[in-house]
Amino acid sequence: MSSSSSLFSRGAPAKATEVHARASATFDAKLAETQALLRQAAALGTDAVTQASSLGAEDVVITHLINTLQLDIPIFVLETGALHTETLALLERTQAFSRAPVKAYRPEAEVVIHFIRTNGQDAMYQSIDLRKACCGIRKMEPLARALAGKSAWITGLRREQSNARADVPLIDTTEVATKGLTKFNPLSNWTWGDVWHYIATNGVDYNPLHDQFFPSIGCAPCTRAISLGEEFRSGRWWWEDETAKECGLHAKN
Repeated sequence: MSSSSSLFSRGAPAKATEVHARASATFDAKLAETQALLRQAAALGTDAVTQASSLGAEDVVITHLINTLQLDIPIFVLETGALHTETLALLERTQAFSRAPVKAYRPEAEVVIHFIRTNGQDAMYQSIDLRKACCGIRKMEPLARALAGKSAWITGLRREQSNARADVPLIDTTEVATKGLTKFNPLSNWTWGDVWHYIATNGVDYNPLHDQFFPSIGCAPCTRAISLGEEFRSGRWWWEDETAKECGLHAKN
């Protein structure tokens, strides 16, 4: 059986856990490092730290670890109003079963309506400025509310995700002076195979879009499946130059 046909079973695509789960040789050490970092973050207190979850593969791993370790770290999701139905369903399940509280932050409805009325439903395809303006309304403003009063947040950034993220540290203090925020990146050193090994081993609930070759999942209009050989984040804002592919959540000033 060829490698391409092996991704299918009885005519249906194989599960992402079957395709991607490949633990690296140092996985156990990475897991211990991640657990220690999450405990360090939790020690700051529930009023100081929070996890930012996109409900992607990396973030469901972190949420699972927070719950498994019984850490008092609240979680938030940016419910942009443009997410896939699969993502919304996962959000509901996560809120129902997570020990840690999971809060959804939504954009201001009137601002969204005004943007669409002025620029159209598909404004993000017209220019980078309009796409970033849409991200600003749907993500950046709700993010500011989610992080208000916090001194630290936890993300699912990994060095392997893109060239722009190749130097992601475990603890990022570059925005302490400007924003008063420390960023914990507990999966910084993990590979994609490590992520899926953890999901498969622990039976973690995940977005079924990952089974349809969506490695990185954002808003529905700005996310597509990728083909064999494409870069990890090539399905995000695929009509733009690679160097522009950040919504602002993790862009450096």
